[in-house]
Amino acid sequence: MLPGTLGAGVANCAPRDRVVQRLAQDYGETRRSIGLGSGNRVIELYASDATGSWTITTTTPGGLTCLVATGEAFEAMTDALPVRGDDA
Repeated sequence: MLPGTLGAGVANCAPRDRVVQRLAQDYGETRRSIGLGSGNRVIELYASDATGSWTITTTTPGGLTCLVATGEAFEAMTDALPVRGDDA
């Protein structure tokens, strides 16, 4: 489970507590956002300010967490929504 090294077709899954612990200990990543996806799966984004590494996970209702994507150069952003009625 190394950022940037997910292989195609490789299942990188484990119980959620183990995945969260490893992301924190090995990569200094903490949860930055959370949402609910299809099938009641929890989608989370973890990232490290120190290294810029990031990981997106999905967790099943049964508690199995899988890595979806990993990468580098994380930057937190908050874009303003466009004004209603603005054609931009």
